[in-house]
Amino acid sequence: MLISLKERFAYFCYGTGQCISFGLAGSFTMIFYTDIFGISAATASIIFLVARAWDALIDPLVAGLMDTFHSKHGKFKIYLKYTPFLVAFSTILCFTKFDLHDTTKIIYAAGTYMLWGTFYAMSDVPFWSMSAVMTSNPLERSKLVSYAGLAVSIGIAIPLFVMPLMINYFGKGNLENGYLYSTAILMLIALVLMNFGYRNTKERVQHNESKISLIDVFKTILANKPLFLILLAFFTNLFTNVASAIAVYFFTYNMQNVEYLSMYGVINIFCALGLIGVPFLLDIISKKKLIFLLCYADIVLRLIFFFFIGYGNTISFFIFIALTGIIYAITWPLLSAMIVDTIDYAAQKTGNRCEAIMFAGQTFTGKLAIAVSGGVTGLVLIIIGYSANHQQTSFALNGLFFSLALLPALGSLLKIIILKFYNYDSI
Repeated sequence: MLISLKERFAYFCYGTGQCISFGLAGSFTMIFYTDIFGISAATASIIFLVARAWDALIDPLVAGLMDTFHSKHGKFKIYLKYTPFLVAFSTILCFTKFDLHDTTKIIYAAGTYMLWGTFYAMSDVPFWSMSAVMTSNPLERSKLVSYAGLAVSIGIAIPLFVMPLMINYFGKGNLENGYLYSTAILMLIALVLMNFGYRNTKERVQHNESKISLIDVFKTILANKPLFLILLAFFTNLFTNVASAIAVYFFTYNMQNVEYLSMYGVINIFCALGLIGVPFLLDIISKKKLIFLLCYADIVLRLIFFFFIGYGNTISFFIFIALTGIIYAITWPLLSAMIVDTIDYAAQKTGNRCEAIMFAGQTFTGKLAIAVSGGVTGLVLIIIGYSANHQQTSFALNGLFFSLALLPALGSLLKIIILKFYNYDSI
């Protein structure tokens, strides 16, 4: 059951549009809260953690209901029609500043961020689940997940590239307007991409028409031990998320050129192109072994980067950013492909596939990683003595570079340790 190039491209477009929102939320909410909205780093960190507690309740419930519901338009595609508008609306709200009392301001920030997380789950879970129902061919599924991974990397990188330029252009010195107008334009582009994706993808894998209860759905996920190991490995991406959130601070204060953030975004986009070669690599090496090799390489490169290269030479700095970016761009989509494998494992064990609840684990883990990374980012800023809109101390500057260059190596080390216990291979 082969997938046409047009349909792969459509699937890619939906993921790219959706992850423009994810990139905005992951890389710019912290600095928007601290430098524009006037919320302390500690308070912003608490907001992220509270939002994830909400996700712990709402994400599995939403996904569980999706697995029990079938419509004439398909099991997942119907959600791709309407949720893009909700994602776009909630993203714009997150970057809209109102003149509010301090307490009301915090409530507004927390409420809009939690709303964004809810709507994003309603889009992201069916998007990833589509990769399991567009075809039953394992190789085609791996290709689809590679396209999805490429879409995610590019979608997240686009705001890093264009936001600094757009904020300056549309804000004309007014950062509030710069963030609002830039976010609105990016969300309009995202809507166009997601609508194209919805219209040109198709569900093909037939489901068991017998009624599945919500209890059956959760029994299925509890029986899937390999899934929990993959999700735990996926969670270690939080260290890379911290680096992404720190990047805007690093380029502003360490390199004193925030426009370098755009170059950082461009490099991440080109790094993501490495995913095109993943299906060919998987013909000669297993997903697990490939992840191990990539993680070892990441650790070695980052140690060299931090202790021997530094950021005195701009060209050398961006070369190492590119090398580590390629490794990350390839690694995490491989974990997503392994989630598809665990869906087959669950079907063997229980007779139920329950794609939505499986990928809800990825959605929740990804958002949890963002939230915890937001908390860690706030903690890092507090520990290093960051002072908004002021000249930073040498200790603070070194702390920012450490977080950008070396901290993600801890994530790679933890992936290696966790996946040592993963023994399931797809059939």
